[in-house]
Amino acid sequence: MITFQQLNLNQDILNAITDLGFQTPTEVQQKVIPKLLTGNRDIVCLAQTGTGKTAAFGLPLLNDISTESRKVQALILSPTRELCRQITADLKNYGKYINDLGITAVYGGAAIDSQIKALRKGCEVIVATPGRMNDLLDRKVVDLACVRTLILDEADEMLNMGFKEELDLILERVPQERRTLLFSATMPMEIEAIARNYMSNPEIITVGPRNSGSNNVKHYFYMVQAKDRYLALKRIADYNPDIYAMIFCRTRQETQEVADWLIRDGYNADSLHGELSQAQRDLVMKRFKEKKLTLLVATDVAARGIDVNDLTHVINYNLPDEAEQYTHRSGRTGRADKNGISIAIINSREQHKIRQIEKVLGKSFAAAKIPTGEEVCSMQMLHLLKQVEETEVKDEIGEYLNIISTKWDGINKDELIMKMLSIEFNRFLDYYKHAPDLNIREEPGRRSTGSSKDNKYPATEKDHCNIKLSLGYRANITPRHILRLFSASGVSGKNVGSIDIQNEFSLISVPSNMAEYICENLNGTEYRGRILKVQKEGATAERFSNGNGNRNSNRNSNREDYQSPWPRGDKRISRDGFKRKSSGKPSSGKKRKR
Repeated sequence: MITFQQLNLNQDILNAITDLGFQTPTEVQQKVIPKLLTGNRDIVCLAQTGTGKTAAFGLPLLNDISTESRKVQALILSPTRELCRQITADLKNYGKYINDLGITAVYGGAAIDSQIKALRKGCEVIVATPGRMNDLLDRKVVDLACVRTLILDEADEMLNMGFKEELDLILERVPQERRTLLFSATMPMEIEAIARNYMSNPEIITVGPRNSGSNNVKHYFYMVQAKDRYLALKRIADYNPDIYAMIFCRTRQETQEVADWLIRDGYNADSLHGELSQAQRDLVMKRFKEKKLTLLVATDVAARGIDVNDLTHVINYNLPDEAEQYTHRSGRTGRADKNGISIAIINSREQHKIRQIEKVLGKSFAAAKIPTGEEVCSMQMLHLLKQVEETEVKDEIGEYLNIISTKWDGINKDELIMKMLSIEFNRFLDYYKHAPDLNIREEPGRRSTGSSKDNKYPATEKDHCNIKLSLGYRANITPRHILRLFSASGVSGKNVGSIDIQNEFSLISVPSNMAEYICENLNGTEYRGRILKVQKEGATAERFSNGNGNRNSNRNSNREDYQSPWPRGDKRISRDGFKRKSSGKPSSGKKRKR
């Protein structure tokens, strides 16, 4: 078996990775490191999240860095501040024995002045998010003239987050005579376009099949009515007493709601999403890594860069909009040669999504049944008995045996055991005494579609209507602002048709089955100091279009996922998530079409 000593890394780096406990390189490191050390060819590396990609590009990068000039020699771009900070921390660990090595992280959500100050001191490596990097370039704070290596980490996620324009601007500003390394878990068409336009005859290195997930992860789906989604989540958590999991939701609002429900119901849970301050995010992650939290409810964006190796489960409270995104989610478990479980909670009309994901991953999902109340109680009892068996008995306990014997003199052994177990176990018995079966039952010869009353937003892809939004040209609104506003309320831009911006209002074409949800969630909220008015206009026959108004109509637009098991009027979540700073100036003209 190959070792790091055989990879021709310098001794300073070998000493550092020995301190970190690295012994043998992972598959992606074995394939990539020799290529980077011995050649100058551009590389596209497709590897699942958690396979050791940071060391794969970081070790050879630091191996060839010169610390004499204090010029920026390498630029690493990542999609989120969490991942940016994680890469920076890893690189500093790898290069801790390299004298005068400067590595600076720059990302949004933090004070730009302190980052500018750090850059002016000089550094050899910059790790950045695309938005902040462009901001610094516009301010002429950063000189990229000496950059020899450009690395795009999690490139597919950067594109998913809408950073294509920012990436194009950065790629045009770095020297043409450079080496470009692109790392991605999946290979969508946009990644292939970057490889064609900005890379020179790149070599493609694939670890495992394209877009595949880890072989250490087992995939299951549970099918329930949409209204029972949260109850199913709780039952899955209760059936796995040692669970240590990430739960993925589509939107920030839903993420916070699910976390609030779990906390209220006594679980060690918290949320991670874009509305939290950096200090809050750091505190949540610290508690999660220390296992003071066992359930972390997160959005896809916020989860990027989280480095936790021993998650037992990943739970998809809702499936992602894109099948490839499931690869990123499931890659959070099954790391470091450990086994993991990825679970999807779906309703009957989402089975086609499971099939799409199976094609992308090249792996099959097993249909599983939500445990019954009796099964949960049995599992909890076994867990409690195991805890009792494994409990350390301290010698000092013996001093109190006389008190215990006197107090419990009239209680026999069986009664005493039952009383002790009941202290912890009664709540499960009470809760699950009359627990219903949450699994959807299918009639012979007929595929279950669920009750119509449970489907608050039934899918009817061909029917569309206009939403009238009380923001227009005079509010400096562009289609991009509207898409971001809708995204914050849980509606993907892929489900938005034409956008017609007038002076005082805008008309946005959306699937009719989403209209009620959008109006409920946006009407009365605040955006740029304005209270929004959102109402549904008459139905139209417009279909989705591509680029100029018409988008592909075969996308799933089912919104029943957002129905909660709790009263609709229970408003726990602040709406200030819609407050945003102005970005960009409106172009000339009184009316815009998208």
